[in-house]
Amino acid sequence: MTKKQMLILFIGVVIVAGFLVYANLTFDAYMLRVLNLIAIYMSAALGLCLINGFTGQFSLGIAGFMAVGAYAASLVTLPIAAKETIFFITPLIWPFNSLELPFVAGIIFAAIVTAIFSFLIGFPVLRLRGDYLAIATLGFSEIIRVVSTNTVSITNGALGLRSIPPYTNIWWSFGFAAFALFVIWRLINSSYGRAFKAIRDNDVAAEAMGIGLFKHKLLAFVVGSTLAGVSGAFLAHLLTAIDPAMFRFFLTFNVLLMIVLGGMSSITGAVLGASIVTFLFEFLRYLDSPMDLGFITIPGAPGLRMVIFSTLLIVMILFRRQGLMGSKELTFEWIEKQLARFGGKKGKPREGDNHANP
Repeated sequence: MTKKQMLILFIGVVIVAGFLVYANLTFDAYMLRVLNLIAIYMSAALGLCLINGFTGQFSLGIAGFMAVGAYAASLVTLPIAAKETIFFITPLIWPFNSLELPFVAGIIFAAIVTAIFSFLIGFPVLRLRGDYLAIATLGFSEIIRVVSTNTVSITNGALGLRSIPPYTNIWWSFGFAAFALFVIWRLINSSYGRAFKAIRDNDVAAEAMGIGLFKHKLLAFVVGSTLAGVSGAFLAHLLTAIDPAMFRFFLTFNVLLMIVLGGMSSITGAVLGASIVTFLFEFLRYLDSPMDLGFITIPGAPGLRMVIFSTLLIVMILFRRQGLMGSKELTFEWIEKQLARFGGKKGKPREGDNHANP
């Protein structure tokens, strides 16, 4: 990385940090929650982008892994007094009934548990391909939801968990989003990333070149699922209440919509798609309730937001299947070029460029 690129990175970090400081001081609780949701779904979208976009594995189990992370972190960070109140029908099993860990330890525990689950699930199902893999991972997600509904002594069943400490704030959520972005960026720009893309483009040719298909598929699946699990942990400590109904296929659909909208094979696209979809989900919430325009009252239509987003997904698939970014990334070279253009400077011509035009 050159000095100029380091300067650009430093300026970008300062701008983002300055915005977060401003938001933390001036935004109300609702807007801060929206910002937290953007960062949380950004991390989950990056995980799914690694699995589906860069490795070409059609996974639909993201909601199940978010549920695992959310329950794992909540069970070890809930105060013991709150556990006794919540589990009044069936007592919580040991050791969770007498365990109360700090938030950081809870996040680490959620990451470990999700990684173990993803390894156990990925080891058999990643031998499948295409639609079969999608059905298997979707089935796992539904199994997690059903199990969490019926294991009352661990998850409190359909009643869910309440009084979860509200540890998540914009510093934690955006800090982890930055960490997830760095991990995915480093992974994609390494030899592993080149292997992931080779498997996505042609797994037979990749195997013929000596790439271990199963090892790389499993690595991408575990890393992406772990990011989703930690995102679920942050979501639980933001909402302070979780239940199995939160982790239906609707959640997987939302995250999948984010990477399809932004671009399946683009880190920048995943960030952009998560930001747009999360913001519009909140902004269009008024469509679900009656609207008084002064001269006419329009009755609310519950679920109208999903109709709009489903239409948006169909339009994207029909007219721009590659998404907003496609496989392109926001690179230092592009930023330097724009800065040079803005400053009225011509970039240094490269070999092979057409110099006939001014």
